[in-house]
Amino acid sequence: MPRVSIAMPVYNCAPYIAQSVESLLGQTFGDFEFVISDNASTDGTEEICRRYAAQDSRVRYVRRSENIGGPGNFRYVASLCSAPYLKWSTADDHWHPSFLHEAVLVLDQRDDVVLCHPKAQLIDAQDRMLTNYDDRLHLMDESPRTRFRRLYGEIGLCNAHLGLIRRHALGKTRSIAPHKASDVDFLGEMALLGKFYLLPDIRFFRRIHEDSSSWARESDEHQLRYYAPASRNTPAFGTWQRLRFQWTSVWRSPIALADKLALSNDLGRWMRHQRASLSRELWGHMRHGARGA
Repeated sequence: MPRVSIAMPVYNCAPYIAQSVESLLGQTFGDFEFVISDNASTDGTEEICRRYAAQDSRVRYVRRSENIGGPGNFRYVASLCSAPYLKWSTADDHWHPSFLHEAVLVLDQRDDVVLCHPKAQLIDAQDRMLTNYDDRLHLMDESPRTRFRRLYGEIGLCNAHLGLIRRHALGKTRSIAPHKASDVDFLGEMALLGKFYLLPDIRFFRRIHEDSSSWARESDEHQLRYYAPASRNTPAFGTWQRLRFQWTSVWRSPIALADKLALSNDLGRWMRHQRASLSRELWGHMRHGARGA
């Protein structure tokens, strides 16, 4: 069995996927399987992926017959992997060749670390540097309560879920869920289970472009296309879904009761801060129901 599983969920990434795949195949650490799950792409993604699968025995390409949305494809491709360490990788970004080697060393040496990720550089569609980006998520605090609070207080762009993850910890989470910002909430679950180690150097090059999943976050059309492509309706109760997920994360985690009570109090305050959004979602649902009656 390989030490690492690289899990790449893809959809219509023909302009960028070759660079992304080659950056992973060119890692100095080579003991990995590489599973690509194609979410029914309609461009040239399939042809490119099949070419790499034919060239390198570590690459396995799976094509889905229907688009199950971004979060669904993240979960699906992870289910096809078997190694003790897992790394999700998006098809429009690329990686420094030493990332896997450095991250494996950390997880091998630190049993208390469940996720190792690098600093990032943001690039544009033409591979030009935009800025260096530091997630600040070096969550090495002993207290899970502190790690959880720091995660939600300090996270900006969500890059850390693309780091190297300890599989047994991933198996204790609900993975990437089908609600907005579910990648952040997944990291919240992980932070309750163990520490995050931030590598000191830039090893991740994240591409910002108009077709990326993080583009136009507030657009209903964009959200529908990414989270629920088979639906005609924008996912409802987004804020309520996040609140419920976070609350459940706290109470199902293996942390002390005092920590659970303290974090529940934090979530209660967040609920009060978000009362306008919560009320708006309830009112919108009531109006929609009244029109459909």
